[in-house]
Amino acid sequence: MSKRITIDPITRIEGHLRIDCEIDGGKVKKAWASGQMWRGVEQILLGRDPRDAWAITQRICGVCTTVHAIASVRAVENALDMEIPVNAQYIRNLIILAHAVHDHIVHFYHLSALDWVDVTSALKADPAKAAQLAEGLSSWKLNGRHELAQVKDRLAGFVGSGQLGVFANGYWGHPAMKLPPEVNLIATAHYLQALDIQRKANKIVAILGSKTPHIQNVAVGGVANSINPDSQSVLNVERLLAVKGWIDELADFVHNVYLTDVAIIGGSYANWTSYGAGITDYLSVPDLPLDGKGTQLALPGGYVPGGDLARFKPITRFGDEYFVKGVAESVKHAWYKGGKGALHPYEGETVPEYTDFQDNGKYSWVKSPTFYGKPAQVGPLARVLAMAAAKHGPTLKYLNFVLDTAGKIAGSQVPLSAVHSTIGRHAARAVSCNVQVDMLGEMWQRLVDNIGKGDVDTYNKPVFPKGEISGVGFHEAPRGVLSHWVVIDDGKIKNYQAVVPTTWNAAPRNEGDVPGPYEAALVNNPVADPERPLEVLRTVHSFDPCLACAVHVLDTDGSQKSTVHAGCYSPSYSNSCELG
Repeated sequence: MSKRITIDPITRIEGHLRIDCEIDGGKVKKAWASGQMWRGVEQILLGRDPRDAWAITQRICGVCTTVHAIASVRAVENALDMEIPVNAQYIRNLIILAHAVHDHIVHFYHLSALDWVDVTSALKADPAKAAQLAEGLSSWKLNGRHELAQVKDRLAGFVGSGQLGVFANGYWGHPAMKLPPEVNLIATAHYLQALDIQRKANKIVAILGSKTPHIQNVAVGGVANSINPDSQSVLNVERLLAVKGWIDELADFVHNVYLTDVAIIGGSYANWTSYGAGITDYLSVPDLPLDGKGTQLALPGGYVPGGDLARFKPITRFGDEYFVKGVAESVKHAWYKGGKGALHPYEGETVPEYTDFQDNGKYSWVKSPTFYGKPAQVGPLARVLAMAAAKHGPTLKYLNFVLDTAGKIAGSQVPLSAVHSTIGRHAARAVSCNVQVDMLGEMWQRLVDNIGKGDVDTYNKPVFPKGEISGVGFHEAPRGVLSHWVVIDDGKIKNYQAVVPTTWNAAPRNEGDVPGPYEAALVNNPVADPERPLEVLRTVHSFDPCLACAVHVLDTDGSQKSTVHAGCYSPSYSNSCELG
């Protein structure tokens, strides 16, 4: 007999997401993903100066601020066919790489690890055995018996007080939890250590971007960072050396802790390579420009249809015609006025039309993007598969490490095809993070070397022509392809659309009633206990949802539609609490 469950809100994500599932025979038979929050950005930009858009679009989200600033200035620069100084590209690259490393660490340890790690089980662990295991897997300096014993004592204090703090509301003791106590203790220790290490990445963003969140240094035409190696008031040697120190600390953790932890969990939950594939058409874009116009990019991207690397179609530069022509959005099942079919973002409309939740009608504030008429999965898995197809050396190195280590833990070889799964998305995110932390060091060196040649330029002034122009700025953000599309008429914004990673992945059914990636990935997921749907959360969390980015609607008459009270209220099934 089938059973309908509703998880509202999904927590340990950014924003408000509702997931409905029909459960039959212990498996998900059908799913709906619904963006439940609405806000306004795209309409706010109409009629404004395009040079201001980057500062406003950062407010789409409190987590993904930097990425919207970058995509926005790139969109306007693309419309103007601008070239910017290479120092500006390197500084932007450093900021977006530090942001990405921060995002990946936080996602794995603080937003999704508790789906796999039974924290209370760690109280049964022997710290000496845990340390022996951890030290045999990596050279991380905080894997010793003393550190792990301290973590066990802290955890015992939490449990003994009845207040689990950051570990409250987990599905402890759930039958789907499989890790032995020693591994749970190691993972809990790394969770706490990651709270400190992620700050190093934010310091890099703050030094180069003037603050974080909501950086202040970017501009259409470059960045506002003045460079003088000898001045105390601008980007100088002291600040650059501080940045390099934090890069080295991040690299130590990402290489010796994050990558190994993901491989261990992947090998321990090898059965989860059979769940969560869903949409296997993957889309990513190249990034990290090395020249002024984005024709040379350090990391490759492209389209991988059906997960077949042999059919990889590269996207090679900013404004790539193949990408630009392929994107469209449908609102057939979203709470917007439609009836015009799927629209290209340059012609996109964002006019609200709320109907309540309709299983076969409109049920989400998220639109449904397609690439040449088909839904696509975006994110680290798409990124890693594209880079593997392009034979990117560092990606292949880290990917092979994860697969080999997971295979040793599982006791059997783990093939590349295993990454098309819930656990595969975590593996790909770890691989991506390792590539990105290496690129942090490379971009730092490129910037220092270029300054050493006497080049301190960081900005070219934009000039807006009369008449209508349009441009797209894309960025391979932590959660996947982010693109901002702008139409400018006589120097003012005529239309603006943001097609973001979670719009791709959290999409409701599209114009052809084809489910989006979340919905497709949930089908056939096991659910041992419908009252505690941990397995559903595992697959949803593996995408790292950011619903604030995916929905941005404005009530233009300014009237109040709802009142939101901050608090830990979960009207249905939930396993954590997050105040945004």
